Order: sequence, then C-alpha cells, then structure tokens
Amino acid sequence: MPRPSATQNDRMLDGFERFGLRRGEVRLAARRGGRGQPLLLLHGHPQSQAMWHRVAGRLAEDFTVVLMDLRGYGDSGRPDPGPGSVAYSKREMALDALAVMRECGFERFGVLAHDRGARLAHRLAADHPAAVSRMMLLDIAPTLAMYEGTGEAFARAYWHWFFLIQPPPLPEALIDSDPVRYLRSVMGSRHAGLAAFAPEALAEYERCIRIPGTAHAICADYRASAGIDLEHDRADVAAGRRLAQPLRVLWGEHGAVGRNFDVLALWRERAADVTGRSLPCGHYIAEEAPALLLDQTHSFFRSQP
Repeated sequence: MPRPSATQNDRMLDGFERFGLRRGEVRLAARRGGRGQPLLLLHGHPQSQAMWHRVAGRLAEDFTVVLMDLRGYGDSGRPDPGPGSVAYSKREMALDALAVMRECGFERFGVLAHDRGARLAHRLAADHPAAVSRMMLLDIAPTLAMYEGTGEAFARAYWHWFFLIQPPPLPEALIDSDPVRYLRSVMGSRHAGLAAFAPEALAEYERCIRIPGTAHAICADYRASAGIDLEHDRADVAAGRRLAQPLRVLWGEHGAVGRNFDVLALWRERAADVTGRSLPCGHYIAEEAPALLLDQTHSFFRSQP
C-alpha cells in the first residue's frame, strides 16, 4: 500500500497521528487527533480523508477526531468486489468504520460524513444504532430516494452515477486510461470548479486515484449502491425502520442534490429527528464553506448528551 505523502497529507493534517488496522483482508488507513467526545469523519468520492483538512484541526480543539479512508479510496485497501460487489456494500463498509472506532476505544460516537461517506454513515446508524450518538450528513438525500426520483437534470449533473455502474470492464478501462482526467472532470464540473480545492489537497486526490485497483474499487462502490445497498434500503422501508439518532443534513444551495430533491422531506421519511438547511456553496461543503460547516458542527455535536 503506498504511503501518504509527507509533504501533502501529513502537512495538511498536522497533529493527527496515523494508524492502521486490518479488518479481514482489508487494510484500513486512519488518523486520530484532538480531545473530547469522539467524532468520526467520513469522506466522499473521489477523495480521501484529506478533504477535511480545512476543518479537522479546529474540530480537534473540542473533539477527539478520527479520520479514515474508505475501502477503495485513499490509502485503504482495495478488495476484490465479489459477486454483486458485496465487498463494497455500505453494510460492509460500515463495519470498517465500526472497527476503526473500536480500535480507538470508542463504542459510541458522533459521525460527520460527506457524499459516499454519508451513505456509509446512513447504513452504520441503521445497522448499529447503539454506536452512533448523532450524525451530520453533507449533500446527500437517501440513496433509494435519489435513484427512484432521478430525472433528466439530476442524471446530467450526476452522470458518473450511471457511468460507473455499467458492466465491467469498460468503466474501469476508461478511468484507468487517464485517472487524473476522470477525477478532474468529476470534481471540476461542480459549482466552484477546481478552484475550490487547495493545490496540495488536489495533488493528494490525484495521487490516490492513480493507485492500482482504484478504478475497479470505485466502480464496485457505485455498483453496490445501485444493487445490494438498494436491497438493504428497501428492507428498512418495508419494515418501517427509521433512524432514531438526531440527524442534521446540510446541502449546497448551488449543488445538484438540493436543486433536484427535497432533502429535508426525504430524510424525514427515513429518520425521526431531522434538522437541516442549505449553505451558500456547492457540493464540496468542507472545502468551499469550512467556517459555516464548523459553526454547524459545533452547535450540533456539542449538544449531544
């Protein structure tokens, strides 16, 4: 597994101690820093734990902050997907997050999660309610609702959702032909363009997407979300299961999620205690509006019992 770059990742996340663990055959890369109540930070696609570099240090003044790379991303392992991409189901990835927090000695914790990490967090809170005290999700609506409510505008904005789930090996081959171009196309086409990202952060995302096996893992992540994850979500809906934890949802007012879905209404169908609002930014809230995110995070997680 390639080591994080000392001149990029370590400098951006100064003060956070690197650690790793193995869950089964999957090596998980993580960091820990700060003091206080535990708070797990989960990144999105096609990024890594480096996406939190503008907020992690400030959060560590008040919380014990744990950052991890999701399997398939950053410096974590890229296991074979298996039939139906089951190895990348959010149920399986939630067990990774649980293992990381238990490695740190935490059985119960808050979760702040963005994009793909937020989908993992949803499953984590649903499957392990005793572990998650409260949760903040950034710029997503429930996966099932988004697929069922997809229209032309959303499909055009989130084209990668439908590209990545195509049968192998075509999506993998196209990404591997120029992985940096793929990353820049996805991230640069959003509201703020590539200017939203610090050069050292963008360099880190580019380093990680070049790691062999990344394209295969990314596709497996999305194929799982369009397959086995929907099965798990439908089972929850059919059984009337709703999240019991306090949930706050934030979305970018210039992003596709808020323009195409009633985010609060959809989450209130899936959770009992939901608050939230839009922020004046696009999809990458932690990098486009870090001060606003810090205000929201502190007010929400400091109120936990």
